[in-house]
Amino acid sequence: MRFGLAVTFLASSLATVSAFAPTQNTWGVVQKSLFSAVETEAVAEVAAVEEPVEANGVAAPGISGADIKARLEAQLEKLREKDSKSLKLSKEDIKVAFEDDHIVVVDKPAGVLCVSSKDGAPNLADAVCESFGCQMGRSDMMVVHRLGMDTSGLVVFAKTMDAVRGMNAIFRTRKIERKYEALVCGHVEKDEGMINLPLMRDYECPPFMRISTDEHQQALVGLESSEVGKKLLETPKESLTKYEVISREELDGNAVTRVSLTSISGRTHQLNVHLAAFGHPIVGDSTYGIDGDAVANGGLSDAELESLVGTPSRADEALQKSIASAAQGKSSVHAKSLKFRHPITKEDIELTADAPF
Repeated sequence: MRFGLAVTFLASSLATVSAFAPTQNTWGVVQKSLFSAVETEAVAEVAAVEEPVEANGVAAPGISGADIKARLEAQLEKLREKDSKSLKLSKEDIKVAFEDDHIVVVDKPAGVLCVSSKDGAPNLADAVCESFGCQMGRSDMMVVHRLGMDTSGLVVFAKTMDAVRGMNAIFRTRKIERKYEALVCGHVEKDEGMINLPLMRDYECPPFMRISTDEHQQALVGLESSEVGKKLLETPKESLTKYEVISREELDGNAVTRVSLTSISGRTHQLNVHLAAFGHPIVGDSTYGIDGDAVANGGLSDAELESLVGTPSRADEALQKSIASAAQGKSSVHAKSLKFRHPITKEDIELTADAPF
């Protein structure tokens, strides 16, 4: 069995790394490829898949393109239902971290969509446009990146077309540093390290992600892109996450760790999947955490976890269940900091926002 995966623990300090360019789609909107993607990283905001899948990460036998399509369509309907519960914000609700004539940076609360859903649910972009205005006259034109509905933290909006073009270039060329803060299950043993595990689209639980292995790649043989979409059949994406322990804490008597996270490669749901496979899922992650909607442990079996990750301190099932009960469905991940050069004024911008957990 060949995997080509690794987890590297670093004993010394690591250089600051840049973040990534965002994806451009949003949950709840069916694209031609059948997959809708939020801005990557750490979002857990999708409901359960109705058809059962094997919990050990082994491919369900005989899965067909029609099966995959049916599962996806059922899931997207549930995503639309969740989108409809997005909170409506007034100008007084919006916490501004920075504003000038070209951009506005706000501290997004959890429970709010960043952009409008297909059904026009309340969202942050509309609230920002109504409150601060923009040269383009349309909220969707202000969007240069996004966070998931359950993720809080810093989001940049452009107020002019020059700023849109400039910020898009900054994200595309990764000339921006973004860090996230999260609570994860259990006490992480090493103070810092890198998680290096390739990702693929999950054919058993679309539109989610999973750790890629040869066996799961082989399960895609024979599927047609005309039925399941090109994204599902893409080659595995190399994915690298840096973590640093901030503190080891307790949540209602349960061991949790506060970590700083940087998604170096910036794949869809990378932080969530990596931390689940690492054995320390994000607290309150109802998708990739315990009893979540995606396959457990990032799609890895117990044997694969032991051989590939080998994290002796990983949170066991009982601890994860107890933490999930204490979290009450509230995901604990926050876009903590941004550092970039202003696209117009060339001023160095460095912003932070405290996590609400």
